[in-house]
Formats: sequence, structure tokens, C-alpha cells
Amino acid sequence: MNPIHVTLRRGMITVTILADMESRVGVFRLLIAGMLVLIVGGVATTAWGLRRAATRAEPGPGPTPGAAAPGSPSASPAPPPFAGWSDPAGVGRPYGTKVQGLLTFRGNPTRTYYGQGPVPRTTPVARWQFPRSGGLCSMSSDKGETREWCGTGWTGQPAVFERDGRTWVVFGAYDRAIHFLDAATGERILPDFKTGDIIKGSVTVDPDGFPLVYSGSRDGFYRVIATDRAAPAELWKLAADAVKPTMWNDDWDGSGLIIDDYLLEGGENSQFHIVKLNRGYGADGKVTVAPKLVFNTPGWDDQLLKDAGDSNVSIENSVAVFRDTVYFANSGGLVQGWDLSGLRDGKAPVRTLRFWTGDDTDASIVVDADGFLYVGSEYEKGNARSRDVGQMLKLDPSKPDNPVVWAVKDTGQKPGGVWGTPALYRDIAVYDTAGGDVLGLDRASGAVRWRFHLAGGETWQSPVIIDDTLFMGDCTGVMHAYDVADTHAEPRPLWEYKIGGCIEATPAVWKGSLYFGTRAGAVHALAAG
Repeated sequence: MNPIHVTLRRGMITVTILADMESRVGVFRLLIAGMLVLIVGGVATTAWGLRRAATRAEPGPGPTPGAAAPGSPSASPAPPPFAGWSDPAGVGRPYGTKVQGLLTFRGNPTRTYYGQGPVPRTTPVARWQFPRSGGLCSMSSDKGETREWCGTGWTGQPAVFERDGRTWVVFGAYDRAIHFLDAATGERILPDFKTGDIIKGSVTVDPDGFPLVYSGSRDGFYRVIATDRAAPAELWKLAADAVKPTMWNDDWDGSGLIIDDYLLEGGENSQFHIVKLNRGYGADGKVTVAPKLVFNTPGWDDQLLKDAGDSNVSIENSVAVFRDTVYFANSGGLVQGWDLSGLRDGKAPVRTLRFWTGDDTDASIVVDADGFLYVGSEYEKGNARSRDVGQMLKLDPSKPDNPVVWAVKDTGQKPGGVWGTPALYRDIAVYDTAGGDVLGLDRASGAVRWRFHLAGGETWQSPVIIDDTLFMGDCTGVMHAYDVADTHAEPRPLWEYKIGGCIEATPAVWKGSLYFGTRAGAVHALAAG
């Protein structure tokens, strides 16, 4: 019998000689086995590559900010699961996989997810207004002044998410209540949840699928609210005076983060808090929590009080987490990073970054996939430090002694500077100023690529960019859409929609619709026409 040589290579099978029938049968069997090996191997390799690509590419708005091109699937084995607090591969992506939606202010732990398209590229139509008549208004006191507050404001971005075949829109407002609406109709899914004062910040929806909403109020409490009952129910609340010492006031503007059963939240009591939630379900199937405050620290230090010259050191932004570090700033201009890596083992967080901007820094810190921080600061005090440092900064936390990569100044007027949280899109950072300018910066150099102006004076809204489309509202009550496909060119106007009332709150964009409130008193849904 002549010998039979069969060679298997990637994508190829070579048979050298076929002899008698018995040999042929053996070869055919070998051929089939070899083909199966190649097919299974190819499918596994392709799946690995797709998974790797999925972790490095941003859906909808374009590539993940700062992400490098994926490597060859055959070059190395699949990386192990990320064991830290916030995976760098999640930059620009949704807040986990268990709940579809925009679940917290700016969408995820690095504050870099803006929603999901498609988006209206032509003038939209009004889908609904809530309430249909009247306004979301109440009386509230601030700095000794009592006045009527209406609608929603800074930051005020609604949460939009899908549950049981329905899309929910949840937000707090100046009528002292949290509202739970059907995204299609604007009708209530649950009764309103009342608090003792206005709600300025954005709610957070539990990213792990527990029917829980987290929200603060100017009444002094940050709450955990269950939504699996006939009416929303308060399960727990953290008082602003539960920790000592405190400064400034008892409001809660920040949108909390929930990571691995921990709640991370800063307050206008000027303290940063970490709460172990101990979420679960009771015998009746209803969600439960048993929270325990496991860490808190003042957001200020003696040096800041000396440098700033006052006690306005409240934490009004929403904390951000990248890898094992949580970042936040305060109204005294102190930017901080705290290492969380030992928290699960009972070790207290350690401060790893301290940087002073010189002025009120209420915009949330944004972190890109390389770990750089984008920090917007106001220009109110007009001190030497604020003039020297600038109002839009890129910081490198790996160089805590000299972290400034670049800075752009906005010192032409007081109050000026940056109030809204910047957005990252491809190779640019986009932000707006209190004076109404909107700028696109080269993320590598900080060079201004383009700038345009919005009418209506102050602009506090945070820009939203999805599917090459930038959404910005102004204080005359107009929502604008711009094409930013060419990041080097000034954005091209696509449409304007007149709502009325200053659009101060950040819009939520989800599958063809925009949801946002105005200071005129209502929340609106616009959809593609």
C-alpha cells in the first residue's frame, strides 16, 4: 500500500497520495476531522476578535475616546477580566450590560457615555410635554433668598432605560419630586416620589438590575428608592449631617455611582461618601438594602481653606471612577483622586492626586481611555491662580506634582469659565462657557479647532454628541443640533427647535428621541419626524 500524507495548515488541507478504497475512506475521515478542527478554531478565533473589538470601540458616537486599534486576535490570548473598579475598556460605553439605558449623569463611571442613536438629523417633532399644563415648580431657599424654582436645571439629565419591554424616563425636578414616565407617552408609570425640597441633580438607576433609583434633594437627604412596588418607596436615606465635620450646606447635586454594591457620592456638605449597599431581595420578592457607611472624607484640607479664603468647598459634581481611582472636585477648586484598591479588603482609600484650579470647579471630571482627566473650572473669583491655571484643563494623574498637560483660558468676563461637563468625541474635547461659547479642542494639544456662540447668555448645559451629531440648548429656549463629522471644521447647523425657557439641563438621547427639561417648567420629548 502506498503511504498517505495529509498536512493540516490554517485554512488549508493538503493530501499527497490516495491509494486503495480502504485508504480513501480513512483519508475522508481524516479530512472531515481536520475540517472540523479548522472550523471550530476559526469560529473561536473570530469570536475572540469580536469580543476584543467590542471592548475597545465606542458604539454609535464613534471610536472610544483615546482607544488604540485592537491587536491581532492571534497575537496573544484573551485578556483576563478586569478586576478593578472601573475597566478602561468601558470608556465611551454603556454602564454595564445588565440594564440597557442612560443610567446616570453622562452615562457611566467615567462620565463618557451620552446615549444611543439613531438621532434626529432633521427637525424633530414634539412627542410629549410633562406636565401637559402647569409647571414643575416650588418655593425654595438658597443663600438666604427664597424664590420660586421651575422645571429642571443644572445638571438635571433624565435617566432613560428599558425594563420589561418598556422604556422609562426618570428625573427629579424643581417641584420637589421624582417622576417615573413612559418614554413613548409621557404618562406616569408610578406615582411621583415627593421630597422635602427641590432636586437639581440627575438620578442614578441601579446598573445591576435591582429595581432601585438613587437621588439627592435639597431637603438634606440622599435616598435609595425602590420601584418594584405600586408606589416608589424609600428604603434608606443618608443625611448630610450624618458625618462630621461638614461645610457649606445640605444639598446633593451629584449623581451617585454604584460599583460592586458600593455607592460613591459627594455632597454639598463637602464630604465624599462610600456606602456598602448590601442589596438583595426579601421573602416577598421585593428588593431590599441594608446600607452601611464604610468611608467618608472631607473634600477640603487646611491648605485649601487658606488658599481659597472661604468655606465654599461643596462637592457639586458627580464623581468619576477609572481603574481603581475615584476623582472629584469641589467649589473651592480642589481636584482630588483617591485610590480605592484596598477598600474591599477593609483598607481605607488613599489620596493620590491633589490639584488646585483656583476657582469653583463644579463640572464633573471626565476620564479618557488613557486615564487623562478633563476638568472644567469656573471663573468667578478671578484670583491669580485661576487666571494662571485656566478654565479647561487636561491633567495627567500619573504626574501628581505637575499634572497639567494643557489648559485653555476663559477670563474675559466674570462670572465666566466652564460650568457644563465636557464631552469627548474622537480626537476632540467639546465644552461650553458661561458666556455662551462652544469650543472644540484638539485632545492631544489643547489647540482650539473651532468655536461658535449661542444666544441667551449663560450656558451651563453639558454638550451631548452621538452619531456625529452635537446637541446643545441655549438660554433663549432653543435646542440646536450640529454635524461634527469633520472634527477639524466648525460644526454645521442641522436644525433648531424652539421650546422656550432657558435650557440649562443636559438632554438625554435614546433611540431616536431627546428628553430634557427647561426652566420654563416642563420636561419635553422630541423625536425624529
